[in-house]
Amino acid sequence: MERLRLLASAIAGRSVEVVAADPSEQAWTDGVAIHVPSDAGHRDAVRMVSVQAALVAAGSLTPLLGGARRPRVAPRYLAVEGHRALGACEDLLPAAARSLIDHRVASAVRSADESMALACSRSAIAPAPWEFGALHPRRVLEPAAPTSASQTLVELEEDDADEDARWSWSSPVGGGGPLGKLLARLLSPTRSRVDSGPLGADRPTHASSVRPGAGRPVTTALRPDPTTGVLGDADNVDTSYPEWDVHGARYRADWCTVTERNAPLVAAAQSTALDGATLRRPLARLGVGLAPTRRQPGGDDIDIDAAVELVVDRRLGRPHGEDVYLASLRRRRDLAVLVLLDVSGSAGEPGTGGRAVHEHQRAAAAVLTSAAHELGDRVALYAFNSRGRKAVQLLRVKAFDDHLDAHVARRLDGLVPGAYTRLGAAIRHGTTILEHRAGTPRRLLVVLSDGFAYDHGYEGRYGEADARRALLEARRAGVGCLCLSVGADVEPAALRRVFGSAAHASVPRADQLPAVIGPLFRAAIRSAEAQQRVHHRRERAKERLDMDRRNR
Repeated sequence: MERLRLLASAIAGRSVEVVAADPSEQAWTDGVAIHVPSDAGHRDAVRMVSVQAALVAAGSLTPLLGGARRPRVAPRYLAVEGHRALGACEDLLPAAARSLIDHRVASAVRSADESMALACSRSAIAPAPWEFGALHPRRVLEPAAPTSASQTLVELEEDDADEDARWSWSSPVGGGGPLGKLLARLLSPTRSRVDSGPLGADRPTHASSVRPGAGRPVTTALRPDPTTGVLGDADNVDTSYPEWDVHGARYRADWCTVTERNAPLVAAAQSTALDGATLRRPLARLGVGLAPTRRQPGGDDIDIDAAVELVVDRRLGRPHGEDVYLASLRRRRDLAVLVLLDVSGSAGEPGTGGRAVHEHQRAAAAVLTSAAHELGDRVALYAFNSRGRKAVQLLRVKAFDDHLDAHVARRLDGLVPGAYTRLGAAIRHGTTILEHRAGTPRRLLVVLSDGFAYDHGYEGRYGEADARRALLEARRAGVGCLCLSVGADVEPAALRRVFGSAAHASVPRADQLPAVIGPLFRAAIRSAEAQQRVHHRRERAKERLDMDRRNR
């Protein structure tokens, strides 16, 4: 089951359990666990798990609380949506599962809602392969997506602090079996946490009580006030940000001040090597955008010039190829990466291998920055710590337009752990930098953190909720979020409390990143795209409701 769990988590883009079901049952999922008949052979179990995990990844469960309650609709919906879901994550599927895809059916619908509409119609639908299992709408634990403007507005007015529990898109943490043996060793916890909370990925873990029925959330602008700071590369730029108060269920406007300045230079580079060769291969296929390419043997449109030449050459009796199509091929990089390194005091504590956690995470920051730069991505590297809400500090090691040279290595070597960790403000400023300075359609924020989310008045559930909310804001803005704890022994449950549904993992050493970095990057980018679509649907529904109210 451990090997199947790793497979399911990799496909679903989040942690998914696999449990044995009664032999008489068909495979099914409730969105949290996948139930597989205990007597299924290995190949059949792989195919069943792949189908159910693909349904989770593609958001196929969200419409199930509607029309699929009718006995006739659920199997018809599965027969269509199963193929679409498998096709959406085909590159992650094992060969045994890819053979299940009927591309004709998969291309006939573009979303789960279209699959549901087709299932509710009178159109003839071929039965699903038996490996698709079954759907049990009443057992699905995730709520359905909003279907009306009024329903959406109600959701917007709920306490949104636990939103990542409703829209789960986190990356797998853990694994086992022959295929996942290395991941199991890399990602499993090796030290239990103390009462004050574990080290790891800037996670607030202190427990505190929550006041029940604490007011309604207040929606506020999440962009910095343009009067408080200019977003440029000059030194000492101050910007104000809100902070989420989970106890009052509201934002505290202009609560934190982030100061951005250059990191200090040390006399000479000491030990940090800016070499990303080990990560180039797993990251090579990421961030590659579509570019129109002429004179292709197949494509989406006719290349007029090539077609004219073909006709002329044929009439003149000259040989000519049949490459007369215009195709969209992935050839250009369109990804910007901002690496955000935690340099709070807890990063100075001992980590794995007898080295400080800061050394592990500094090495990870160096290889990530170098690999992205060598692949042609736009990349920036910042460090952060805090001394209260008015003194959150972001140290500029490398801006997007800076060269990757000895100055970057010297600034990176000059970083010394100290002070506290106000993670939410640092994430919000990193998101703002990506939005205003990245200059690419796809953007990724990589948080390298090993300390507590702890500062004056920023601890326990308060800090956890603010960090999760900041990550959710980033993904709604189209910024992928990946949170890595390198060199610190961290429990997966503690990581989930602060990073929620954002892609996250714990890795013992920086040289073990190549084994996990590719799937994590993909999960982060997909999660941002999904959250952005959900947010846009809600905004449009709210606008429609406001318009209906004005027209009454």
